[in-house]
Amino acid sequence: MKAYHLIKNGSSKTAFELRKINLAEPTKEQVQIEVEVFGLNFADVMARLGYYKACPPLPTVIGYDVVGRIIKLGNEVKDLKIGQRVIALTRFGGYSTHVNTSCYGVVAIEEETDAATATALATQYSTAYYAAEHSMNLHKGERVLIQAAAGGVGTALVQLAKRKDCIIYGTAGSNEKLEYLKKQGVDFPINYTENDFYDFIKDKIGEKSIDAIFDSIGGNYVKKALKLLAPCGRLAMYGAAQIAGDSDKKSLIRQLKTLFGFGKYRPTQFFGNSQAIIGVNMLQVGDYKPYILKKCMTEVVDLYNRGEIKPVVSKVFDAKDLAEAHEYLQKRKSVGKLVCKW
Repeated sequence: MKAYHLIKNGSSKTAFELRKINLAEPTKEQVQIEVEVFGLNFADVMARLGYYKACPPLPTVIGYDVVGRIIKLGNEVKDLKIGQRVIALTRFGGYSTHVNTSCYGVVAIEEETDAATATALATQYSTAYYAAEHSMNLHKGERVLIQAAAGGVGTALVQLAKRKDCIIYGTAGSNEKLEYLKKQGVDFPINYTENDFYDFIKDKIGEKSIDAIFDSIGGNYVKKALKLLAPCGRLAMYGAAQIAGDSDKKSLIRQLKTLFGFGKYRPTQFFGNSQAIIGVNMLQVGDYKPYILKKCMTEVVDLYNRGEIKPVVSKVFDAKDLAEAHEYLQKRKSVGKLVCKW
């Protein structure tokens, strides 16, 4: 058994080290999985750079999603079996050949399911599903704004919003990604390097015109987005990627700029307009509402099996190229899901 340990914050070239691990027996509600592939998420980049407060002390093993096969079961696990092929949400520890994780974050998949494709279902599609279906409850015809719509969660949100016949405004950072968004069904793709999303939408349909906003960037993106939020609108935040930037060096100035960029809000402005700001963190859902996590993951797998959602894999790296994969993600070169295989 082995795992890539995060040993220092900073550049991906020096941050990781492959080490042997001695995995304990799974506890009563855990399963042990032999991992085929593990996924990368932008939260991994935040952890590497030292911005993710929930990250355990270094050295540690990060990673939130894997696909593999169950090799051991805790004695209270009843709905899973040894030998089953599964997706799993891991509370860190995913960059490993073997991992123990709660049975509430594990769902069986069909044998023929592509491993890289399935990895997206565990974290990114489950995050999107929880946000869109449980927290935001999208309705037919609503106008939806999705920031970073070409990313893993963004792609999932686009597909889930299209299922509800929503009108989608989606941002991305290149014209190539805009073409990708069009193919995914985004009605109004916006290149944020050329057009300010706020000005674009304001000029097209005016302020207070968007019913649901999904934001993974944070800072002034949220502040501007709130000006677009319609009465009875909802805004979901599930990241603060603006803090990371393109540099491997931690920047206090960038942190403060992002923090103050959010602006100040009064409770009265939200209940007066029947609006909501919602935070989404699937690790917290798993910790405090594990049955909801299980429900989301199960329903996502069902949607995939019925062909109603289709994860997009950006690139598959060998695990030995983890540093390169991290840089690829941080530089925002990917569309859809990024994975590493053992």
